[in-house]
Amino acid sequence: MATIAANIVDTLQASGVKRVYGIPGDSLNGFTEALRGDGKPEWVHVRHEEAAALAASAEAGLTGQLSVCAASCGPGNLHFINGLYDAQRSRVPVLAIAAHIPSGEIGSGYFQETHPQELFRECSVYCELVSSPEQMPRLLEIAMRTAVEKKGVAVLVIPGDVLQARAESTRVASIFPTESSVLPSAEGLAEAARLLNSAEKVTILAGAGVAGAHADVIALADALGAPIVHALRGKEHIEYDNPFDVGMTGLLGFSSGYRAMENCDALLMLGTDFPYQQFFPEQAVKIQVDLRGEQLGRRTPLDLGLVGTVRDTSQALLSLIERKKDRDHLESSLKHYRKARKGLDELATNDRNRAPIHPQYLARLVDELATDDAVFIPDVGSPVVWACRYLTMNGKRRMIGSFTHGTMANSVSQAIGAQASHPGRQVVALAGDGGLTMLLGELITLTQNRLPVKIVLFNNSSLNFVELEMKAAGLVNYGTDLTNPNFADVATAMGIHGQRVERPDDLPEALRAAFGHDGPALIDVVTARQELSLPPTITVEQASGFTLYAIRTVLSGRGEELIDLAHTNVVRRILK
Repeated sequence: MATIAANIVDTLQASGVKRVYGIPGDSLNGFTEALRGDGKPEWVHVRHEEAAALAASAEAGLTGQLSVCAASCGPGNLHFINGLYDAQRSRVPVLAIAAHIPSGEIGSGYFQETHPQELFRECSVYCELVSSPEQMPRLLEIAMRTAVEKKGVAVLVIPGDVLQARAESTRVASIFPTESSVLPSAEGLAEAARLLNSAEKVTILAGAGVAGAHADVIALADALGAPIVHALRGKEHIEYDNPFDVGMTGLLGFSSGYRAMENCDALLMLGTDFPYQQFFPEQAVKIQVDLRGEQLGRRTPLDLGLVGTVRDTSQALLSLIERKKDRDHLESSLKHYRKARKGLDELATNDRNRAPIHPQYLARLVDELATDDAVFIPDVGSPVVWACRYLTMNGKRRMIGSFTHGTMANSVSQAIGAQASHPGRQVVALAGDGGLTMLLGELITLTQNRLPVKIVLFNNSSLNFVELEMKAAGLVNYGTDLTNPNFADVATAMGIHGQRVERPDDLPEALRAAFGHDGPALIDVVTARQELSLPPTITVEQASGFTLYAIRTVLSGRGEELIDLAHTNVVRRILK
């Protein structure tokens, strides 16, 4: 008898789905039994459903194809929620199969009962309860098509008895993403050209939407004499082979990106949902290009909004642009970038083999020793800061993470999906000690599934970025200490190559050994806790916050923190 579960598996296979991430459970038994038949798609067994959803999010982000995760009823579904939020906010296509309690018991307060269709409504583009076999495979096809076309999460809530019921139809559809060219109107393009041609100093802000449009954006920048600033998610797509690159802006960026935007009189925003209002110039003309019309003007007031793909819009605009002869704004921005870049690079040093290790030095070595097509996945917090400042992109490397949802514990979990979907590629998880320990069980997932992920651990025994936020607010650090084990020993006990590094001189060889190891590896690097990762411009409020922090720290009897802070961060760093 062909079951609903078997029809789901056949449809997933026909649609190119290679694996399903999850944890089995009684309500999901019909589905896992259908997978067991010929082992396709592959079942990737994780240790927490949140990790399953994060792994699926990473695979979808790297491939652009539909990825799938599955969980059993009640608590299993609840564990899904954070990873599905990440996928939804990262705009990647994920199908979540949320098994449910027996259909006849829904509404009775049955064991493990929740209402998943309500739970997942906010973090999905489609979420429906399959209450009858007659609804399938139609709802499955709708869910999959919605996920790939809207680039988001689709959830099918299916009671266990329905999964094992006889399929009324065994139709199998093949569902893949489509590609479209979207252009603004001729009138809109003409108005954009008029505004840009009349401006003296144009700056481009590039986001994730410039993916696939690298050459077109570079050509447009050349014609406009425009420096290109990138948002975090735009880094991997526009930073490389770019003579107009002036770095990143935002809370994690540095001064040259901020200055290039602040000094322009026209800002052209391409495929970006950059969220920080305080970093947009107040007086400049602002033009935004986005495929989603609802995004226009969401972050800052616009003079013109255009709906279109970046590639097609850039090509159309280029023919209307009058090439600028005055390149002073571009040259000034590039000069400032070279100075800022030099200052950042000077911080990424061995520091005469003194401990603890500067995290900038660790990030620089990772960049130098990783492969040309490595996938980097930093944990939210300070690892993201060092990754976006010191990892260089080249058109083949990828850098993904929880850059919009901003969840802890994303690094290793997303590395599972990245490595499972790209078995021959180097995947480097830049983990924080807080993030690693939050879902520590996923280390076992690496060994169980033979995934050779390389984990570089920034171990500063603290929730480091939270401490920086406290300092900026004038607060004494509280509740951020982490009592950590030797993580190299923990890794070794789990069958992972582990090594602890406390001195800079030992770091290069340790990284080479880890990257060359035939299997998963973890390097536990003891890094400086008091390293300041300051934003590109320090506000009056932040400056006063640091002053208040110093005063309160002394009064609380913890003045040694200030000595350590001063020792770790020389004055020139604070002034940059």
